[in-house]
Amino acid sequence: MNDKRQFCAICAWRENCAKKFCVPDGGARCPDFTRDISLRGESDTAEQTKQEE
Repeated sequence: MNDKRQFCAICAWRENCAKKFCVPDGGARCPDFTRDISLRGESDTAEQTKQEE
């Protein structure tokens, strides 16, 4: 997963967003986008696996 991508599905505000899926560029540059830290990226998962071993 590319951490640079901005989609409503990975935005911390997705549950309460009034702009959901209506930003003209498909949400790629939504001014309110904030990555949901509860969703881990592939690099985070790989680091955790190394620490557990």
